[in-house]
Amino acid sequence: GEVSEVHVYFLAAADGLGSIAIDTTQLNMSVTDPTAWATAMNNLGMVPVGLAGQQLVTDSICVPGFDPSLSMMTGITPINPMIPGMGLVPPPPPTDVPVVKEIIHCKSCTLFPPNPNLPPPSTRERPPGCKTVFVGGLPENATEEIIQEVFEQCGDITAIRKSKKNFCHIRFAEEFMVDKAIYLSGYRMRLGSSTDKKDSGRLHVDFAQARDDFYEWECKQRMLAREERHRRKMEEDRLRPPSPPAIMHYSEHEAALLAEKLKDDSKFSEAITVLLTWIERGEVNRRSANQFYSMVQSANSHVRRLMNEKAAHEQEMEQAKESFKNALTGILTQFEQIVAVFNASTRQKAWDHFSKAQRKNIDIWRKHSEELRNAHSEQLMGIRREEEMEMSDDDSGDNPSKKLRVDDSALAAQAYALKEENDSLRWQLDAYRNEVELLKQEKGQLFRTEESLTKDQQLQFLQQTMQGMQQQLLSIQEELNNKKSELEQAKEEQTHTQAMLKVLQEQLKSAKELAEINGHDESQANEINVLTVALVNQDREKNSEKRSPGLKSEKEALLIGIISTFLHVHPFGANIEYLWSYMQQLDSRISANEIEMLLMRLPRMFKQEFTGVGATLEKRWKFCAFEGIKTV
Repeated sequence: GEVSEVHVYFLAAADGLGSIAIDTTQLNMSVTDPTAWATAMNNLGMVPVGLAGQQLVTDSICVPGFDPSLSMMTGITPINPMIPGMGLVPPPPPTDVPVVKEIIHCKSCTLFPPNPNLPPPSTRERPPGCKTVFVGGLPENATEEIIQEVFEQCGDITAIRKSKKNFCHIRFAEEFMVDKAIYLSGYRMRLGSSTDKKDSGRLHVDFAQARDDFYEWECKQRMLAREERHRRKMEEDRLRPPSPPAIMHYSEHEAALLAEKLKDDSKFSEAITVLLTWIERGEVNRRSANQFYSMVQSANSHVRRLMNEKAAHEQEMEQAKESFKNALTGILTQFEQIVAVFNASTRQKAWDHFSKAQRKNIDIWRKHSEELRNAHSEQLMGIRREEEMEMSDDDSGDNPSKKLRVDDSALAAQAYALKEENDSLRWQLDAYRNEVELLKQEKGQLFRTEESLTKDQQLQFLQQTMQGMQQQLLSIQEELNNKKSELEQAKEEQTHTQAMLKVLQEQLKSAKELAEINGHDESQANEINVLTVALVNQDREKNSEKRSPGLKSEKEALLIGIISTFLHVHPFGANIEYLWSYMQQLDSRISANEIEMLLMRLPRMFKQEFTGVGATLEKRWKFCAFEGIKTV
């Protein structure tokens, strides 16, 4: 190779803390020096690899295995490793300081830097987890071995996909290696020392979006999300309060054990919880009532023990009060002695011999001691007043042995305190009386509300029963009216048929007389008889048609349509109970008797058949409108 001297302005990048130290030092360096590549890589704070494959600088700047985003699943904002100020890679240098790239020599080719006055080459947005770069502008004669020779200095290459045209895709083992490859964007690549156009090209290196990179990045994020969820779950489990002990289910054996525990004072609190839970669960029945009663009785036996414990604690409290009162009395006596010393010191006999400062201090001490003495005296008087009140509640204050013993200096203070105490007690008594009256009023209101609630419930129940009875009465009246109308129709039909019979008989008699007169033979008379019978039958059919009245309401029309549809899909018929259970789902107020009366009123649409023998005899209704329409 040709040796030349170049003046290099380089930027020394700082470590991963993100601070930049700019040093514009002029160096004389041989182009064929193996440190040329290291200097070029150091311009962006990257870890260069020497021509022989050794690492030339420490790995403190580029972070191997760097994850560009911590986790989208866990809600943590993705981090771009090229964002300045994040502390992962050094931020880019200021725009006013040019980064001068230098010539890079390889075995098979030479890389010439771009014009430093030109703007830096543009790149697309970096995809998450990008390990693949696009390399365009390759020489036409560049082989895969030459490409690998140039770009393997950026890091381990896992795959090279070369196109027939002048570009390829290179996939690296780690993400930080892509940043080193992007640095080579803009370099002119020349194969050997040839000046042929096919042996040179300007490189354009950019981020490439590959499915494999994105899949690996997603897997990594899912793994991080799982770890985060596991960590949070472990933290929640650690901070969760312990669960209460599980209460066993009721059985006779467990009940016997529980009865023994209820008798034991040390296990009573645990056993009473189990007993309460069993009773709330509803385990008490006729079979277990006696056992539960015995356990409740055992629980009741502890009342006396608890009262004894309370009395013992009260006795201890009284003893503590007494000891406190005695100690307070001793302290008060000593305070009185100290105050007496100060009072004696302030008399003129001794006061004149003290200096002005000493008199001031004695006066301050005397006032402070008197304040403390008065406070302790009031406290002791309060304790004794409480005792006197308790004694007056117990035995009406007939014990004269416990009278107040005070000094003459505290009598006035005691009288004033007693007066105030009397006033406060009177006010408390008035307040208690008012509270008792309010409680009585509230209790009376509660009783009234309970009585009114019971009366309202009874009244509501009576109203419901009256409504039910009224509905029954209305239905009975409706049935009675129907029966009356049917009876009237039957009477009208009977009178009509009787009148028709009379008319026909008269016609028959007249026809016979005419036949005898005219001398007709007996065959003509038979024809007349047949004619009269046909007329009577026809009249009966008309009467039957009249007897079956028309539909009374739209509800009956709907019922006939639904029953016809139901019986049409049951060609062998259905009994009235089956039909009624089906109609109940549509209208719960309909009765089986109402359905049967409706079917009997329409003999041309519905017919009744008997099936079975003896005990299996069953009455079924069938739909016969298709046969009945032919005979109409």
